Amino acid sequence: MENRNSFLQPRPFLLLTLSLIITIAAASVDGSDDGAFSRPPARNVLITPHARAESEPQQVHVSLAGEDHVRVTWITDDKHVSSVVEYGTTEAGPAGKYEATASGEHTKYRYFLYTSGTIHHVRIGPLKPNTVYFYRCGGIGPEFSFKTPPATLPIEFAVVGDLGQTEWTQSTLQHINGSDYDVFLLPGDLSYADSQQPLWDSFGRLVEPYASRRPWMVTEGNHEVESFPIIFPHGFKAYNARWLMPHTESGSSSNLYYSFDVASGLVHVIMLGSYTDFDSHSDQYTWLAADLAKIDRKATPWVVVLLHAPWYNTNEAHQGEGESMRSEMEELLYDNRVDVVFAGHVHAYERFTRVYDNKADPCGPVHVTIGDGGNREGLALRYHAVSAPLSLYREPSFGHGRLRIVDEKRAHWSWHRNNYSSSVVADEVWFNSLSASEECWPRKGGNGDGGGGLSARVGLDEL
Repeated sequence: MENRNSFLQPRPFLLLTLSLIITIAAASVDGSDDGAFSRPPARNVLITPHARAESEPQQVHVSLAGEDHVRVTWITDDKHVSSVVEYGTTEAGPAGKYEATASGEHTKYRYFLYTSGTIHHVRIGPLKPNTVYFYRCGGIGPEFSFKTPPATLPIEFAVVGDLGQTEWTQSTLQHINGSDYDVFLLPGDLSYADSQQPLWDSFGRLVEPYASRRPWMVTEGNHEVESFPIIFPHGFKAYNARWLMPHTESGSSSNLYYSFDVASGLVHVIMLGSYTDFDSHSDQYTWLAADLAKIDRKATPWVVVLLHAPWYNTNEAHQGEGESMRSEMEELLYDNRVDVVFAGHVHAYERFTRVYDNKADPCGPVHVTIGDGGNREGLALRYHAVSAPLSLYREPSFGHGRLRIVDEKRAHWSWHRNNYSSSVVADEVWFNSLSASEECWPRKGGNGDGGGGLSARVGLDEL
């Protein structure tokens, strides 16, 4: 699969600075309610050691895998461990028995001199909604547990991009874990391994306490490419082996783009690939058009899209890098009244009004950039001056977001800034599903002022 964005491939890890001194004078912040808050510098990379036996599971994470099913993924150093998951709704303990057992597959990969451990993927189910399941991987090692998403609304997503594995990453994950949620969404740039394969293992161990408890749904970013001329021309070797997503279940031929439903189909989530072909003749475009065409908005009032390189961006960093994808695919999303688009890549937070074709449009999606999870490269501090009222809130700080879809018509979005040891809600907004907008159906859009049912709040102030 050809990578259209070779100019975006990451620099080698050894050439990157692990710590960056950031000065307050460099910051350009709009909308912050705390003028005394200084932009924090990047923090050191955390290397999470392997502390279990070779036959015991490590790097355990779960992901949704079709209706009523979850995929459990883990790695063992011992190649003889069976790809088996025992699971049930009752805690079994060290010597207990589980209600069900499922078998799966395993793989491994080589990257130059590195050979991965055995990577196990087991699809389990059918499972009950909103239920805690206890499980053991490979018949050995610790018992884990996860909770399935609810069968109806409300449902809450934790959203964070450009996660990395630094002290800020750890802080972000702890803040997310401090309040319950149902599904974790990550729009690209996971480990920042950048071809240093042991960092994939370290990342898996760092996120295991969180990714083993709730479904993690991810799409690729530029730091997942890891291509090399002739030897690894297509890239994504580690990403595809380690983070298997439900592309087959959603009719996609590539792990780089897929979709899934939650809350009995009331919410449809589409994960797009910024670093594989996306023009109108590509497999991804054809798949996206077919996927959107299947959606009945009376039965599925909410459609959410994630991708890595933002289509709208007023930060000086990565200007225009999502433009070619926007020009190819934006009309598809607009015609199908996608409600919100989340992106990463830019290491800052920014929220736009409803927008289409670079203009405020009440029938376009809300675009949000949330590439501020905790990466080692630091924050993108500088913004361009904005004359058009498209960008409503922007701030270069680490943090995470939460999308709580309350019912068929209303959703609440909040962005939580990492205030060092605490997490502070710095931006929030209520908005309505476009499926309920008489203005946007069936005719195509309008020349509105970006309202479309959008009612924003910055802090506690109604706009």
